[in-house]
Parts: sequence; structure tokens; C-alpha cells
Amino acid sequence: MTSHTRSCHHWVIGDVHGCADALELLVARLPAGDKLVLCGDVINRGPEIRRTMELAWGLVSSGRAIWLMGNHEADLVAALRQGDWTAQRALAGCDTYRQLGDRHCRLWQERLEQLPRTYAGEGWLATHAGFNPDSWEPDLSIRMPFWQAYDGRFGEVVIGHTPGPQVRRLGQIVMVDTGACYGGELSAYCPETRAIHAVYGLQERRLSSFNQELAGCLP
Repeated sequence: MTSHTRSCHHWVIGDVHGCADALELLVARLPAGDKLVLCGDVINRGPEIRRTMELAWGLVSSGRAIWLMGNHEADLVAALRQGDWTAQRALAGCDTYRQLGDRHCRLWQERLEQLPRTYAGEGWLATHAGFNPDSWEPDLSIRMPFWQAYDGRFGEVVIGHTPGPQVRRLGQIVMVDTGACYGGELSAYCPETRAIHAVYGLQERRLSSFNQELAGCLP
């Protein structure tokens, strides 16, 4: 588990999904001395995946941000590692692979493999989707089983993964994916103050696209 080493406020940012302009604008609006936590799924879906990755990695390299592993990053890494026909089919359907190409994806592979799965603050923790309640290990694709079983053992848990119309709270779980790539917002949540900052995501995406994705995430 990665932990912060200095006293500061943090901002956990929801799934960016290739929305470079929104990420750039949101970061510019957040206090320069605060730490940013990108809650996974920086890649795929949006129109500017390569620029988004470069922005995110620039923040990581400067010490400003932590980039957590999301299921989209994990799936890309797995497909690049395997190299069989199943992996090739997965890569063919991957927006990041199509936009960056094989060579550039493999240049990114080592960085993506090293992304942490959690980031812990005082009384809170960020991860992409939640924890498997059988092992309490990070699970990058879980939803309802974690939501129903979480017992507060990690304090407040801030997650992305499941888009919704606003930052919302379910007990001690805070969900910060607000559907930036579907015409919603890109949001940042501060666990120390419970403040929220948000900017518009992809405005050209129709609301129906957002609603369809949201419906597919719910039981």
C-alpha cells in the first residue's frame, strides 16, 4: 500500500478516460500544493488518450500525483503480456491500442505495470473499484459485493469505476466517477475536507450514452 509522507490535502480524481482537456482544466483549478490521486482508468474511451497519459505521467514524475491502476490499465497490460490470439483480439478492441499503436503501447507497458492499486491517507484510502470481501484485497472490477459488505476497516474508501451524475456517498464509500467521457463531469474529491471540484467532460457526447453506461453498471 502506498501512503503519503507529508501533511497536505489530497484530491482524488475520478476516471479520466482520455479526456485530456478536462484533466488539464481540473488540475489548474486545484491548489498547487495539494496531492492528486488519479483513481485509475486514465486510458481508453476518450479522444485524446495519449495526451491524457502524458499529462498524468508528467504529474506523477513531478511528484504532484499518484496514478492508481484501474481495470482498463490492467486489461491493457495483461493483453500486452500474453501475445496470443485472445490478447490480439482484446488489443484490437482497445481504444488506447488503436490510438497509440503497438510500439507506443509497449513503451508505456513498464510504467503501467508499476501502477499501485491503493493509496492510503489518514482515515481514508483510494482505490479504483473496491475490495473483494472474501480476501479484502483490491479488486479492480468489483461493485455490489463490495458496496454491500464494506465494514469500514480502511476508513473512508474513495473509488471510481462506476459512473454517476455526481460525486455520491454510500456509507463510508465515496464514488468519484462522474462520467467525464460520456458528457458528464470530471470530478475531484478532497477526503480531508469533503470539498468537491468538477469541470465539464466531453460535451459532444449525448446524455443517452451516459445513461446507457450507467444502466449497464447497476444490478
